[in-house]
Amino acid sequence: MKYLYRLYQLVICLPILLVASVLTSLTTVLGCMLGNGHFWGYYPGKYWSWLWVRILLLPVKVEGREHLKKNQSYVFVANHQGAFDIFLIYGFLGVPIKWVMKAGIGKIPFVGAACRAAGFIFVDNSSPKAAARSVLEAERCLKNGASIVVFPEGSRTSTGKMIRFKKGAYQMAVDQHLPIIPITLNGPFDVLPIGSLNVHPHRMEMVIHPEVPTADMDTSHKGMQQFADKTREIIASALWEKYR
Repeated sequence: MKYLYRLYQLVICLPILLVASVLTSLTTVLGCMLGNGHFWGYYPGKYWSWLWVRILLLPVKVEGREHLKKNQSYVFVANHQGAFDIFLIYGFLGVPIKWVMKAGIGKIPFVGAACRAAGFIFVDNSSPKAAARSVLEAERCLKNGASIVVFPEGSRTSTGKMIRFKKGAYQMAVDQHLPIIPITLNGPFDVLPIGSLNVHPHRMEMVIHPEVPTADMDTSHKGMQQFADKTREIIASALWEKYR
């Protein structure tokens, strides 16, 4: 069965997904050039992500969409298990979002151009000043009514278990007076662990937690880290046992 799935990936999935990636990127770039970047910067990528998950036959379960309010901007924070975190959130969250992502993604052919056209934020950690510019760029998106997704760990896990959260996402939320929505992701680590090129047919789950207000947050260095630790605990509460 494992070898049949590998053959299915190579012969059927890979050609379709390569073509879909190019077409989605071109559609995003051209659509954003013509206008209505909120639409073209979100929907082509949403259906592209949905296609990746469905064509690879990956079961998905989503809980907690009832916690999301229409026309409300959020700062979403999620644990980062692997590359399929992006497909799971983008394809199944159901809310227009912009990503805060590593600068290296901008170098991927076609995909990088689409991300830039869509107004996604590339994080530059080469210096404190460059990182601060990334935060300001994200805050501009939030001012325009967008929601953003941040992985506060900063990088994918090598074990499936979370590491400590950084404070950048929380600073954005406080500055813009927006609530935080914690998201728990289960399964992407098993689908495609870091360092692997083989997709495994494993189920995935996304749990959307109730919003956490930022109005009364202690904005001191210690207070911000405590808030980050609090949302980390919320995310951890819904992790599968093997990821805790």
